[in-house]
Amino acid sequence: MKSYQKLTTAVPQPAACWVEEEGSASTPAGRGKLAPWWVGSGLLVAAVLLSTVTVWVLRQVSGGWPGPTPPPKCLLIPESHRFDCYPERHVVVTQELCESRGCCFIESPLPVGGKRGVPWCFYPPDFPSYSLESLNQTALGMVGLLVRREKTYYPRDIEMLRLDVEFETDTRLHIKITDAANPRYEVPLEVPPVMKRAENPIYSLDFSRNPFGVLLRRKATGTVLLNTTVAPLIFADQFLQISTLLPSRFLYGLGEHRGTLLHSLDWSTLTLWARDVSPTESFNLYGAHPFCLLMEEGGDAHGVFLLNSNAMEVVLQPAPGLTWRTIGGVLDFYIFLGPDPNMVIQQYQQVIGFPAMPPLWALGFHLCRWGYGSSNETWQTVRAMRNYQIPQDAQWNDIDYMDGYRDFTIDPQKFASLPSLVEDLHKHRQRYVMILDPGISSTNPRGSYWPFDEGLRRGLFLNTTQGQPLIGQVWPGFTAFADFSNPDAHQWWLENLQHFHAHVPFDGVWIDMNEPSNFMDGSEDGCPPGELDSPPYTPAVLGDSLSAKTVCASAKQKASVHYNLHNLYGLMEAKATASALIQIRGKRPFVISRSTFPSQGRYSGHWLGDNRSQWKDMYYSIPALLSFSLFSIPLVGADICGFSGSTSEELCTRWMQLGAFYPFARNHNTQNEKAQDPTVFSPAARTAMKDVLLIRYSLLPFLYTLFHRAHLQGDTVARPLFFEFPRDVATLGLDRQFLWGRSLLVTPVLEPGVDSVTGYFPRGVWYDFYTGSSVNSSGEMLKMSAPLEHLNLHVREGAILPTQKPGTTSEATRGNPLRLIVALSQSATAWGDLFWDDGESLDTFERGSYSYLVFNVTQNIFTSTVLHASTEATEVTIGTLSIFGVRKPPSKVLLNGQEKPFSYLDNEVLTVSDLGLSLSQGFSLQWL
Repeated sequence: MKSYQKLTTAVPQPAACWVEEEGSASTPAGRGKLAPWWVGSGLLVAAVLLSTVTVWVLRQVSGGWPGPTPPPKCLLIPESHRFDCYPERHVVVTQELCESRGCCFIESPLPVGGKRGVPWCFYPPDFPSYSLESLNQTALGMVGLLVRREKTYYPRDIEMLRLDVEFETDTRLHIKITDAANPRYEVPLEVPPVMKRAENPIYSLDFSRNPFGVLLRRKATGTVLLNTTVAPLIFADQFLQISTLLPSRFLYGLGEHRGTLLHSLDWSTLTLWARDVSPTESFNLYGAHPFCLLMEEGGDAHGVFLLNSNAMEVVLQPAPGLTWRTIGGVLDFYIFLGPDPNMVIQQYQQVIGFPAMPPLWALGFHLCRWGYGSSNETWQTVRAMRNYQIPQDAQWNDIDYMDGYRDFTIDPQKFASLPSLVEDLHKHRQRYVMILDPGISSTNPRGSYWPFDEGLRRGLFLNTTQGQPLIGQVWPGFTAFADFSNPDAHQWWLENLQHFHAHVPFDGVWIDMNEPSNFMDGSEDGCPPGELDSPPYTPAVLGDSLSAKTVCASAKQKASVHYNLHNLYGLMEAKATASALIQIRGKRPFVISRSTFPSQGRYSGHWLGDNRSQWKDMYYSIPALLSFSLFSIPLVGADICGFSGSTSEELCTRWMQLGAFYPFARNHNTQNEKAQDPTVFSPAARTAMKDVLLIRYSLLPFLYTLFHRAHLQGDTVARPLFFEFPRDVATLGLDRQFLWGRSLLVTPVLEPGVDSVTGYFPRGVWYDFYTGSSVNSSGEMLKMSAPLEHLNLHVREGAILPTQKPGTTSEATRGNPLRLIVALSQSATAWGDLFWDDGESLDTFERGSYSYLVFNVTQNIFTSTVLHASTEATEVTIGTLSIFGVRKPPSKVLLNGQEKPFSYLDNEVLTVSDLGLSLSQGFSLQWL
C-alpha cells in the first residue's frame, strides 16, 4: 500500500528515497532526515482522534451512515488534510460519484453562506499516483522519469513524465514536470539561462519514490517548505494538479483578487483567469499572478512561482495546505528561499525581470474622467486645477474622445480642440494620456477605417477555428481583436500610434479592456463544440465558462490557441505599446494596463480597475497595492475617490490623502456622476487635497529613488510592514497601513465620521513627518489625532529622506532646492540615498547619465557623498537639513568646517537652512 504523509501518526518510510545535498552522495532518507515531522506528530494524533470522535458523533446524530461505514483508511484522515477528489462545481457529489473515482466519501456539515468547506470526496492514502522510476545527476541538478501505471478519471492521462531539477542559485530551485514523450505548450517568457549548478544551496531536497513526492527543506532551520506527498500528482492533458503542505498559515500573493493581504486558508479557492469585472470578493479579476509568498515561523520567507498561463485554481485549506490545479501547459515551479521577504521578491524578479524605470512625470498627480464630454470641458478642468495651484502632471481622456468609440480617432465635433489642449499642456510642462482598447471596429465601410482594413489585410486578428477573424462586441459595436502574440501586429500597432501621434502628440497610453473583454460570450456566433471551449474540467471562473465575457478559448493566435494565451493578452499588448512609445517619443514609455501577468512591470504599470466610491473600496486598495508590489508591478494605484457611484466630500478627501501615497496616483470617475476632481469641493476639502498633493510632490526625490532601486535590484516601493519587521508577528496581517521603502509609514483614515486613527508602530523610534516629534514604540497600536485635513505620516529611525520644495508639476519641482530630513536612530546614526537624472531619457543608469548620492550620519557628522555625477545634478541645490532626534541643543554647527546659523526646537529638531550647496558636491555638516 502506498502511504501519504498527511494520513498517519508516524512518519511513513517511502519505498525508496534520495536525499540531494551538495557535496554528499545520494543516501537513503530516514536516518534523522525527517526529524522535523516528528514535532507535528503529536498534533496529528490529536487531530485524528478528534476527527474520529466527530465521525462517531455525526453517526449517532444522523442515525448511522446512509451506506456502509467508510473504510478506516478514510476515517483516519483529519478534515483539514482532506484533499478534494471531486472539485467540479455545480455537481452534488454523491457517494456513488465519488467512489467511481476511487476516493473516500464522508459527508460534512455545509458551511454557512454557500462557500465551500471540507470536501466530502477526498483522496485515500492509497490512491494511485506516479512513481519515480529513475533519477540521474546532470550538470545543473537531476533528471528523473515518473511513471503512472493506473489511469485517473480525467481523459488523456500522460503516463510518463520527465522531472527536471536545477539548483539554479543558492537561493533558487527550479523544478519542472512535463510530458516525457511529447512537447507541450509552455509560457513564452524569457527566463535567465543558468550556466552552473549552485555551490552552497541553503535548501536540501528529498524525493519519495513510490508514490512520487518532493520534500524541500530550509537547511538552517529544518523547516519543510514543500511536501507534495500529501495527495497524488495528476497530469492529464487538460488537468494538472499537485498539492503540498505549507509550513505556516501566513500566505500572500496569488492575484488578481480582492481581499485582505493575508489569505484565509479556510477552504478558499483563488481562480486565475483574466476577467473584466468590477473588483469583487472571490471573483477572478483582470490579471493572473501564480506567485505566492509564505512567511515561516521565526521570520524566514520563501516564494513559489508556477510558470503557467492556463486557467488555474489555487485551493487553500487549513492543514495548512495548498493545491495548484491548472488545465494546460506544464508544471514549471521556481522556489525562492529568501530568507527574508524582500529577498524573495528580488529573487522572483531575477527570473521574470525587473520593472522599468518610469519617467518622473509618471509619479506626479494624474486626473481623468469618463464623460468630460468635450476637449473644451477637459481643458476647463485643467485650467481650474492651475487656477487653484493644485499639482497636476497629466490630464487623461477616456473613450469619449473617440469618434464612435473607435481606436485612433477623435470625435470631430466634441474633441476638435484636442490637439490645442495637448499643445497647451506641453507649454505648461504637463502631459497627455489617452485610452486605447484592443477591440478594433469591424463594421466600417471598406477603405474608411485603416486600423481594421490594414489589420485584416495583414492577418493580424484573432481567428475562429474556421480561420476567419473572430468578431465580438465592445464599445464601438462589432470588433475584431488584435493578436499581440504576432510580432507583425506590433508593427501595425506602432503605425497606428504614429498616425495618431502626428495629430495628437500624446505622452502615454492607457490600455484597457485587454483581458480581452467582450460584451458577448465568445463571439457573435458563440463558440464551437470541443475540448478547448468546453474542457473536461473548468476552473471556478466567474460565469462558469472560459468564454464568459471574453473570446472563445479555441480562437487561433500566432503563438498558440487562446486557451493557452488568454492570461498573456494584456502583457503582450503592453509590450507592443511600450515598444511603440519608445520608437515614437524616444523617451521612457508610460503605459498603464488593466490586465497583467508576471513580467508586466517591465512594460507597464497597473491601475486596480473599476472600483466604487465606497469606504470599503478605499480600504481594499491597500492590500491590492501591496500584492502588486509582490508581483513586481510597483507603478500601481486605484482610482482615487472611486470610479463608479457618487463620492462624498469626506470620502474623497480621505481618499485623496491615501491616494497621494499610491505609487501611481490618479483620480478617475465614471460618466453621469458629479465631478470629483479637487477643484469642485468646498474650500476646506480642496485645501486638504492640495496640501497632501504638495506633500507627495515634496517627496518625489525619495519616491523616484525608490523606483530606481526597484528597477535596479527589485526592491518594493509600497511595502507591507512585515517586509521590514518579519519577526514581529503582529505585522503579518497588517493591511490598513503601509510603508514607502523601508522608512516612511502611512496610516490613512479608512472610515467615515472619525477624527482619530489607530495604527501599529513596530518597535523603535518613529518621528512625525511634519514636526519631527518622536514616539518610542515597544511594538504597539497607537491612537492618533486625524482631523479631516490631516494624514498621519511617520519616519522610521535611521532614515534620511531627500525631499524638495514642491511645485505644481514634477518639472517645476525638479528645479527647487532640496531639503534632507534626517531621522536619527537611538544610536544617533542614519542613512539615505538619492538617484537623480533628467527624469525621462532611456537607460540613464545603464548609460551612466545620472547622479547617485549617499547620505550618512555618524557621531554627529552628516556626510553627503557623490558616488556618481552627471550634469543634471549641478542645476540643483541642497537648501535645508532637518535633523530629528538631536538630544541636546548644539552649541555650534559647522558646514565643511565653517560655522553656520541653525535653529533647535524643544522636540529635538535641529534645522540648518540656506545651505545653497550644489547637489554635485559632497559636503559634511557637524553639530557640537
